[in-house]
Amino acid sequence: MISALVYLMCALTSILCAILLYLHYKKNRTRLLLWSGICFLCLALNNIMLFIDLVLASQIDLSVARTLPAVIGFGVLVWGFIWDTP
Repeated sequence: MISALVYLMCALTSILCAILLYLHYKKNRTRLLLWSGICFLCLALNNIMLFIDLVLASQIDLSVARTLPAVIGFGVLVWGFIWDTP
């Protein structure tokens, strides 16, 4: 039961970070903030899918499906580091 709470708190923290990064991006227009916000949004999706996989639907293995958003998120962040940094 405590693990479910930790999974949900991680998802909420990632969503909050994504929102804060996006709001700061709207104010400053620094593209790296946008890439970081997208990464945290993907990590939030990863945490939500982790909660679904391990708590709600424990009989179904969603490990590949829940890992995909994290890989995409880190790929977007690396893309931003490579192409948008001076």
